[in-house]
Amino acid sequence: VFLGNGPSGICLSYLLSGYIPYFKRDSLHPHPILQRKLEEAPDVSILDQDLEYLSEGLEGRSHSPVALLFDTLQRPDTDFGGTAESVLTWWHETERAIPHLVLGRNAPGGAWHSIEGSMVTLSRGEWMGLPDLPFKDWLKQKRRGLRNNRATAEDIAQYYQHYVVRKRLQKNFRSGTVVTSVRKVSAESISSHAQKDLQENSDSLWSLNERSTEVFQVDGFFKTVKGVKEPFSIYAENVVLATGTYDSPTWLGVKGENLSYVHHQLSALEEAVKNNTVGIMSDPVLIVGAGLTAADAILLAHHCNIPVIHVFRRRVTDPGLIFNQLPKMMYPEYHKVHQMMKEQSAACAGPYERYVSLPEHHVLSFGNDKKCIFQDKNGYQKVYKISMALVLTGSNPNLSFLPNNGIDLAMDSGQPVNPKRNPIDVDPFSYECTQEKGLYALGPLAGDNFVRFVQGGALAVASSLLKKANKNPP
Repeated sequence: VFLGNGPSGICLSYLLSGYIPYFKRDSLHPHPILQRKLEEAPDVSILDQDLEYLSEGLEGRSHSPVALLFDTLQRPDTDFGGTAESVLTWWHETERAIPHLVLGRNAPGGAWHSIEGSMVTLSRGEWMGLPDLPFKDWLKQKRRGLRNNRATAEDIAQYYQHYVVRKRLQKNFRSGTVVTSVRKVSAESISSHAQKDLQENSDSLWSLNERSTEVFQVDGFFKTVKGVKEPFSIYAENVVLATGTYDSPTWLGVKGENLSYVHHQLSALEEAVKNNTVGIMSDPVLIVGAGLTAADAILLAHHCNIPVIHVFRRRVTDPGLIFNQLPKMMYPEYHKVHQMMKEQSAACAGPYERYVSLPEHHVLSFGNDKKCIFQDKNGYQKVYKISMALVLTGSNPNLSFLPNNGIDLAMDSGQPVNPKRNPIDVDPFSYECTQEKGLYALGPLAGDNFVRFVQGGALAVASSLLKKANKNPP
């Protein structure tokens, strides 16, 4: 059972549906050591090879060796602007398929359905693609090109839905499901009826008596078309957590943050613009945060001539600031926001109208009268009257369905799971949780935050599950 039907879940479903990657004969990988390793066993699928051996020595923009491996096999020289074809060929070996269910709240594509459709992705379009169906080929069929090499969120959401249909994975997906609990139970304690179901549906993947004395019980409810909630319980020997991190926005934890004019999602500004509740004559909109979502909010406000006060804790020159890590040529609009942040502080008026930047400030409180108090690094306070506030400082995964909110699974088991600072502790070559065997974590939960790199995690999980199910060829 996988929880989450975003790119991680879709990619893993493809691999577990019997689609097996092999090194394409006569193809040449630009990395000579990897090429030599791939030539050593051309008849053995990548899933059945030693992933640690293959990925040794690879370098790139991810900390995960398997993520780098799968990425470089699919897009050999993409980081150098190259367009070399994948060195993989895919065979459909139905006898190696492992029965599975992918549970998700929305249609396949996960959080991509919740993002404003016209938003342009940070990553290049070709990096958003899934195995054996290049994103740009799909876009060509729609008679569309990539703007500045990048795609819109709507395109991506549609592509992921199309991928599931095109690869005939629909039977594995259950949309409209909400999981409320995942816990281990003893195999004996579940009813014989459930055991029989489990064994019949598992296609001999499990034989409870011989194999596991414990299984996972996954409880939740399914929303019917009429909105009725139907409860379900599923038993599985392995559960994959792929729920991403879009669930609960981070709060500042300051007085007045729960007032009705304070919001934690970009959609609130889109709604206000649509309803004309903010405009050129209104009090400024406060935007808190210095990440890409905050930048998107500033761009939207700037486009609609809405005045903005922008508050963030870091210095504009801080190397940890995302804008200082993005190439200017590829991300002109984010570069513009960074210019505004630098040139338009409250201390000195700059060339940009209706925008004030307050670097190295933080919010002290929100008042009932829509007056907001800020403090700078020297302890001086400022008060501004605003029309609405958007706190856009990141988001946290919602793991309330796990015992103790999944904290025991994290690298630092004293702190909540956080994709950037405290991901779930997994084995780097199987993505199995080190604290709970049979439980796997993928994507942002395991620290992989880009679509191009979540797929290596799926490769690792599929390799591990095939070994467990003994569906490896002799």
